[in-house]
Amino acid sequence: MGQEVQCTARFGERASQGKARLEPDGLFFRGDFRFSIPLKEVKAVDAKKGQLKVTFPEGEATFDLGPLAEKWAFKIRYPKSLIDKLGVKPTSKITVLGIKDENFWKQLQDVATDISKDSPTEGLDFIFLSAESKEDLRQLKSLQDYIKRNGVIWVVAPKGKQHIKEGDVIAAGKEMGLVDVKVVSFSETHTAHKLVIPLARR
Repeated sequence: MGQEVQCTARFGERASQGKARLEPDGLFFRGDFRFSIPLKEVKAVDAKKGQLKVTFPEGEATFDLGPLAEKWAFKIRYPKSLIDKLGVKPTSKITVLGIKDENFWKQLQDVATDISKDSPTEGLDFIFLSAESKEDLRQLKSLQDYIKRNGVIWVVAPKGKQHIKEGDVIAAGKEMGLVDVKVVSFSETHTAHKLVIPLARR
C-alpha cells in the first residue's frame, strides 16, 4: 500500500489542505479538489525546502511535505519495478499459473531462472495465480501445499470488476487458512494480492 500524508497542495490557481498519497503507479491528492498524476507521465520532479514540485502534461503541482519531499522525489524518480514490488529474487523458485501479461513475463525472466508454468512443483518460493473468477480462487487450498512454509501465493485479479472483488480474494484466502498481507498494482487492469501461511502454521 502507498504512503499517505496530510499536506497543502497547489495545482494551477487552486490550493487546498488535504491528503496526498504516493502509490507505486501514481501520486494522488484529495482535498477541496482532487487530482492524480500517473508516475509514468511525470516530466520533472524537484524537492526544495520541504516542497515537492511535480511537472506532468496537465501542468505543475506543488506539495508541502516537509522532510518527506526529498524521499518522495527519489521514489518518483526511481520507481521500483513490478518484480521488485513482488519480492522476486534471482534464486526464487516460481510457478506461474494462467498469467500471460507480457511485461510481467519479461521482467520475471530477466531476474529469475527457476520458473515453471501450468503445474506447480514442490518447495516453491512463489506461486502466481491468475484469478479471473471466484471459481479460480478454489485452487488456493491445494496450491498452498506446494509453497515453502514462508512462501507466497500472489493472486492476480482484475481491478474494479463486480464478478470478482478484492474482498472475494481476501475471504477466499482466509477460508483456505491463508492471510492477505499486501496489495500491489500488477498492471493497469489487474491487482496482485499477497497471501501467506500464518505464522502459527509454519
